[in-house]
Amino acid sequence: MQIYRPQFVFYVVIILLWLIGTPLHAALNIEIFGGGATQIPIAIAPFSSEEKLKQSLTTVVAADLQRSGLFKLIDSSGLRVGDLREITYTDWSSRGANVLVTGGIKMLTNGQVEVQFSLIDLAKQTLLISDTEVVPAEQLRATAHRIADKIYETLTGDVGVFSTRIAYVAKNENKYALQVADADGFNAQSVIEYTEPIISPAWSPDGAQLAYVSFENKKPVIYVQTLATRARKVISNFKGSNSAPAWSPDGKKLAVVLSIKGGSQIFLINADGGALQRLGQSSGIDTEPSFSPDGRSIIFTSDRGGSPQIYRMPVTGDVSTVAERLTFEGSYNVSPQYSYDGKSFTFIHRNGENFNVAVQNLDTRQVQLLTDSRSDESPSFAPNNRIILYATRIKGKGVLVSVPSSGKMTAEFFLQVMGDIREPTWGPLRK
Repeated sequence: MQIYRPQFVFYVVIILLWLIGTPLHAALNIEIFGGGATQIPIAIAPFSSEEKLKQSLTTVVAADLQRSGLFKLIDSSGLRVGDLREITYTDWSSRGANVLVTGGIKMLTNGQVEVQFSLIDLAKQTLLISDTEVVPAEQLRATAHRIADKIYETLTGDVGVFSTRIAYVAKNENKYALQVADADGFNAQSVIEYTEPIISPAWSPDGAQLAYVSFENKKPVIYVQTLATRARKVISNFKGSNSAPAWSPDGKKLAVVLSIKGGSQIFLINADGGALQRLGQSSGIDTEPSFSPDGRSIIFTSDRGGSPQIYRMPVTGDVSTVAERLTFEGSYNVSPQYSYDGKSFTFIHRNGENFNVAVQNLDTRQVQLLTDSRSDESPSFAPNNRIILYATRIKGKGVLVSVPSSGKMTAEFFLQVMGDIREPTWGPLRK
């Protein structure tokens, strides 16, 4: 979740830091910096007749692919494609493109739009994929994301995540808002707004619900809210602090951090708020749980050894009094999150005076730092494991940033509405 300073005081101190947040520009304009050595050169011809639309599909598809860090966009100015039989392959290849995207739209009745696209291998002069959708005009951005997903999947073999959603907390003056947006930050909508802090959003495995902590009643209480209906329910309101919810992979339980029995310890609770079960017990502060994909273990942050480090313990029917320490580099490692394949986890590592996003392989224990900024927090894997979303401050502004888990490139998101953006979490693949 948040960045913990060396004193390792959880949640309450972080909320105080929120209260002095600085306004910043917040629906996302993307600036790319850096670059990977293995980017695929791709040309995207402007979709024919899209000038009739309020939304450019070409722009959205190009931004999605570029933001992934795996594609190099080739200039398509001056070249257009009407019919696939009219392609002059050498014109595109001479500009350095390996593949070409072309498409077009046709206005239908009742506000419907027919969208067609093709992906072409320029070297082999063959059609890789072609598809047509008929959609309402208001769904064109979603259509463009699906096109980008299909291109990404065809060329990389990995699942595309451009049609997924992200959640984060925005602070604007004295108001806190839990917001959900498309993976590129557009179409942001507030799930709930209060003048008291909201922290720790967590997606349910099916993407239908968000768990979060609200201070609306002057104390931390965990809620679960259904996005489609906006109905919400108190899941944990025990004496003391209720914090850091994390869903089990089957969506039936949540790991939560409670001080009901002294200190901050990890418990399991049913998704409907029943059947509380203590999971761990230590003399330190245990917090920030994250389930393994198979649900058999959790990783979490604890200062039981004297400094904040990341540990792992099994999820069983018994209370665990021991845990395996996973991080040993440095005296400060917090905010762990499992990758979707369970092979690694991302976390925040203190590097000198900087707080940076890192990834550790669970088999080799090798650690890779992915960033070199000063105040990173809340890293969250995309559901294909290829990208990590996190919050940081750049040029005096709090922003959301994504970085490929390989560390080769960073894509920066500047939010367009006013607000201080914190605690991003990437939602699951949409069904």
